[in-house]
Amino acid sequence: MNDTYEGAFFGRRKGKALRAAQAERFETLLPKLAVDLTRPAPQPLCALFPVPVTDITLEIGFGGGEHLIHRASEVPDTGFIGVEPFVNGMAKALAAIEEKGLENIRLYNDDAIDLLDWLPEASIDRAYLLYPDPWPKKRHWKRRFVGPDNLDRLARVLKPGAQFRFASDIDTYVDWTLRHLAAHPAFEWTAERASDWREPWEGWPGTRYEAKAIRGGRRGYYLTFRRN
Repeated sequence: MNDTYEGAFFGRRKGKALRAAQAERFETLLPKLAVDLTRPAPQPLCALFPVPVTDITLEIGFGGGEHLIHRASEVPDTGFIGVEPFVNGMAKALAAIEEKGLENIRLYNDDAIDLLDWLPEASIDRAYLLYPDPWPKKRHWKRRFVGPDNLDRLARVLKPGAQFRFASDIDTYVDWTLRHLAAHPAFEWTAERASDWREPWEGWPGTRYEAKAIRGGRRGYYLTFRRN
């Protein structure tokens, strides 16, 4: 497995070598939880989960899984699909899922674009993109996940009225996201007051990326968009 993928929307695939227990979960637990894109998506999509769920949340690039695990524990009748190509982040999530015995999570450890193209139309109730790689150099901006093609993909899989939630501590990426979402006819920014984008969403557990930003003297911004 390569450490990086040129042209992809994510960076490194692997960091430190996995410990024995982590590697074993990749061999035994991940195959049980992984979304299989070689098969057609089930209809309804809720059939992905072994427990009854009433709605489905997608998290693209869940990092260490702090938010994903917290939300899945908080609302067991919601199904969660988490995407994370970074091996070490996936390893942390697998350990937490095993420890908590969560059955309402399914995982995908490769490019989110492939999963978005696989998902049925209007099958997702909300989607998160939290502290994504900002690709700060101008020549890399094309690798930012937020862009016309991926917004088309999100618009296709989100149900009417569904929310797309975005968080970042990078001002230029926040501005970039606002401009791209404003230009897309399928989305509407829901903010009515400053607190709607300066404060995290209710029940926010924080993430290690947010904590890193705070240590660096930066603040997070939390944008919510509605699928028209």
